[in-house]
Amino acid sequence: MEAFIASTFFIMPRVKLFDENEVLTKAMNLFWKQGYSATSVQDLVNCLGINRASIYDTFGGKEQLFRKSFELYRNINLEGVIHFFDNRPNVKIGFSELFHNAIQEDVLDKDNKGCFVVNTTTELIPNDESLLIILEKNKQDFEEVFYNYLKKGQESGQLKTTHDLKSLATLFYTLYNGIRVVSKTRPNKKETADSINVALSLLG
Repeated sequence: MEAFIASTFFIMPRVKLFDENEVLTKAMNLFWKQGYSATSVQDLVNCLGINRASIYDTFGGKEQLFRKSFELYRNINLEGVIHFFDNRPNVKIGFSELFHNAIQEDVLDKDNKGCFVVNTTTELIPNDESLLIILEKNKQDFEEVFYNYLKKGQESGQLKTTHDLKSLATLFYTLYNGIRVVSKTRPNKKETADSINVALSLLG
């Protein structure tokens, strides 16, 4: 009987004492702030409040945790823009607010993190081919959201532009990311606002 109890005890599954989503969010913010290379496993242990074994058992290690953190950021960001546009029926105003909000968010960010996608691109590309595929997918996803929003504005008669909407979607995605880069260097707000207005003037 004692042997049975002992064997039963040892085969019981290990219970996680932490919330994986909460830990992943913390990891995302740490990688976003410090970058991949500058973040050590010990940094993750200190920030996440779990031991090394739990990091490897649950997430597979630093690289896998980074990729899952990056995917979390990507999904949150994309879903946030979709929701943002859904609540702004005026397309021209919607893009204007999106661009100006990007400036304001970066100005108010004390950690000066910028955009996690842009940061990752400049740090790890072109050396990481698999990550490049993810970044290209991210670009395609955002451009599709921008295109659908522009198309909605055109079909409703809001936009009088004669420019190709897919080209405009690519331009606006480039501008959106460019704002996040420039905003890290304390830009001239008027110059940035003027550039935004020039881009928006293409909508007619």
